[in-house]
Amino acid sequence: MADPKYIAMIPARLGSQRLKKKNLALLNGVPLIAHAIRKCFTAGCFDEIWVNSESEEIAEVARAEGAHFHARPEELANNVATSEDFVAEFFRKHPCEAIFQVHSIAPLLTSDEVRAFVDYYDKGEHDVLLSCIHDQIEVAFEGKPVNFTFAEKTNSQDLKPLQRITWSITAWRRSTFLDAVDHGKTATYHGRIGFYPVGPASGHVIKTQLDLDIAAALLSVTEKAD
Repeated sequence: MADPKYIAMIPARLGSQRLKKKNLALLNGVPLIAHAIRKCFTAGCFDEIWVNSESEEIAEVARAEGAHFHARPEELANNVATSEDFVAEFFRKHPCEAIFQVHSIAPLLTSDEVRAFVDYYDKGEHDVLLSCIHDQIEVAFEGKPVNFTFAEKTNSQDLKPLQRITWSITAWRRSTFLDAVDHGKTATYHGRIGFYPVGPASGHVIKTQLDLDIAAALLSVTEKAD
């Protein structure tokens, strides 16, 4: 059997500091991890969908939703391990062309956006594709203008938008990522890098109970709009 081309990989540690068992937190009665799995299935653009976690509790939800489960080593499930560590470990176990990391803690990313992101990657030649939000507002860094000048007042709509990375969905080419790891380089940003804009709500990330409450409110608004 040929190796899968595109794999959706949903990272989901059980431990979290500010919102306990964050990936199992309920949004509209459904665990965040289940929202992510369903979104990937609905997008219909992946050969396989995997949940990457050390937790059997999360494994039960993943399997109930029809996803595969990758048992992450315990040492890659603490607060010290980096995403590069667990992505590399997953890549070594799952031959493919690319993985698309879909974060469960960005539940407002839509299946349509997931499909469009994968299509954009498929038609390009990127080794890394980062989701971003186009922020078209004046931004300064350490007191200095980034995308505007103090010499004149520019209308916001005329400003060059900034690309704020959301991490709601990210693509990495397997060969390029592992080559960087093997040569001691930063694999997250290695190779040909592209940016794909998603909607403002898609960058809303769940880290606290307040974030979860805001997501629920935003979701109710978008559902009414649909």
